[in-house]
Amino acid sequence: MSLLQVNQVSKRFGGLTANQDVSFSVDAGTVVGLIGPNGAGKTTMFNCVAGYYVPSAGSITLDGRSIGGLPPEACARAGVGRTFQVARTFTSMTACENVMAAAMLLQHNVAKARKAAMEWLAFANLQRFADKPAASMTISEQRRLAVARALAIEPKILLMDEVMAGLNPSEVREAVDVVLKIRDRGIACLIVEHVLEGIMPIADKIVVLDRGMKIAEGTPQQVSNDPAVLTAYLGD
Repeated sequence: MSLLQVNQVSKRFGGLTANQDVSFSVDAGTVVGLIGPNGAGKTTMFNCVAGYYVPSAGSITLDGRSIGGLPPEACARAGVGRTFQVARTFTSMTACENVMAAAMLLQHNVAKARKAAMEWLAFANLQRFADKPAASMTISEQRRLAVARALAIEPKILLMDEVMAGLNPSEVREAVDVVLKIRDRGIACLIVEHVLEGIMPIADKIVVLDRGMKIAEGTPQQVSNDPAVLTAYLGD
């Protein structure tokens, strides 16, 4: 059985339909890319899975448990970690304190939370920033810090929203390395991404949205040769 199952999910805002009857699944320990042109409904779908939006229709299950409509903190406790397009770091806090804030969801002991935070900082190759303010870090480093913080809740699946956007090739490689390490830990990754050269080589599966609907799903090779996908990105 799939770890995450999105079944016929729609999300409407008044008369606007942002997602319509979208279905896909994510298996444990796999990387799934969620791609599509601007306005395709990718972030709306993320927000439905992470509990920021209540689906208007359909169901979302994680590890057999219904999470559709649960608030973000309940989704987090169920095993959904999430990062955002803009790295939401507490810039006046140290990198370690940033990750500790998330670790406290599970570790109700400051010493244990700090130990967990240091382990996740090392995982993201950010241990040198442990006692430095997050404001001193580059955008790329702050994004990896956001990933470390999301991992500190020990999720079953990590949702990453454009973690590679605006990065140079070297920074993209660093981000890719972190994703592969997360997958090797057995944590599933669902990644919204515009940097296709970053996601295509590492994804087990790609789901393509356009105008709120799923237009393709398959391996990166299958999707990159799909006429509907080429039309969505390039036009007729």
